[in-house]
Amino acid sequence: MTPLVAQVPEQMTRAELLADDPWWLILLKTVVVLLIGPLLTIFLIVWERKAIGRMQNRPGPNRVGPGGYFQSLADAIKLPFKEQIIPDGADRKVYFLAPVLSAVPALIALAAIPFGPRVSIFGEQTVLQLVDLPVGVLVILACSSVGVYGIVLAGWSSGSPYPLLGGLRSAAQVISYEIAMGLSIVGVVLYSQSMATGAIVDAQARGWYFYLLLPSFVIYLISMVGETNRAPFDLPEAESELVGGFHTEYSSMKFAMFFLAEYVNMVIVSAFATTLFLGGWMFPFVGLDSPLNQGWLPLIWFAVKLFALLFGFIWLRGTLPRFRYDQFMKLGWKVLVPANLVWIVIISSIRAIRNNGGLTTGQILIGGAVVVVVAVAIALLVPEKKQADSDSVPVTGGGFPLPPLDLRVPEVPERGAGKRRRRVAGRTSEPAQVGAGKEGSDGTV
Repeated sequence: MTPLVAQVPEQMTRAELLADDPWWLILLKTVVVLLIGPLLTIFLIVWERKAIGRMQNRPGPNRVGPGGYFQSLADAIKLPFKEQIIPDGADRKVYFLAPVLSAVPALIALAAIPFGPRVSIFGEQTVLQLVDLPVGVLVILACSSVGVYGIVLAGWSSGSPYPLLGGLRSAAQVISYEIAMGLSIVGVVLYSQSMATGAIVDAQARGWYFYLLLPSFVIYLISMVGETNRAPFDLPEAESELVGGFHTEYSSMKFAMFFLAEYVNMVIVSAFATTLFLGGWMFPFVGLDSPLNQGWLPLIWFAVKLFALLFGFIWLRGTLPRFRYDQFMKLGWKVLVPANLVWIVIISSIRAIRNNGGLTTGQILIGGAVVVVVAVAIALLVPEKKQADSDSVPVTGGGFPLPPLDLRVPEVPERGAGKRRRRVAGRTSEPAQVGAGKEGSDGTV
């Protein structure tokens, strides 16, 4: 039986529907995708300031516009008209290129995010997505990481020591946490059997990955905070240590572009987490054929999940202090990366056992619980290392950089002008001698 013309679009895949979009619809989607980042940035800045102000029992922005919500709009208008100052020692070409390299990839990455299912826009059947690439996961990961190289180049090209330190920190940070983030996505790819973002969302109709792959989800959440240079991982722009970090020498619109890149990257990694682990645009506990997952309603569910993750960024900034740099690197290399590798081995073993051994999920969970209990029991039975009993206090503070208890700081001898000033001051402070001089020797007054 030949299907009706009206039924043909329903049988087409997401990629086929996107390939069938007319040019005006592609242009419309492109404009919307490019506007999502700047518009959300304007809202997020004032939302963050008001939310943190509420946490700290202060009002936050409350002057410009109703409730102060136009403050970010006023700042966006003000920044392009401020004076532009360029350091004399800057590499001007790279100095101008760095903000662009940070902002442009951030705006492009949202093109591969599926915001909703099939809808009708002015009579055209399409999906709420700009492109559905077979390697969409890698495209988003690459765009979110390329932007950090703009920070590295900004620190190097400014010709100033503090931006250079911020750029060096950023280079180490992108290597550390990009690896952890990439490894946390491996479990999702293994379960969904695809690297296309639309297929990953469809695969979560049987269960969202945030509880099926809970370790991957937790590691991704930590890595996305480090990837976006947000507190408590904002080491490249640590104000208390590096003045302003990599953007110390930037002003006017270039500084605004760095600001835009930071908040757009927050939107990207949050939308990516929603796609990978939170079911994307799907409503929880219902199937794809439910009315809640049809039409334009899923766009609302996607936005709710997105803003919940964005509020997590704000909450962390208002709660946790900044990490020390060695703690930050230790967390990435000694905790997140090894834990990710172990978790990938466990996932691969479970899937191999299920495919070849014929075991059910319940049997695998029981077996895993037995292994964990045995490992904990062995760890408890191993005797602890005995420490020698001693009442003496270590002179050096037990390995920490503390001075000895009997330390006496010698006096620093004065040299040059300081020594001469001290000698002159000693002369002027001598008491006058009574009876000295010629009058005293003659006995006459």
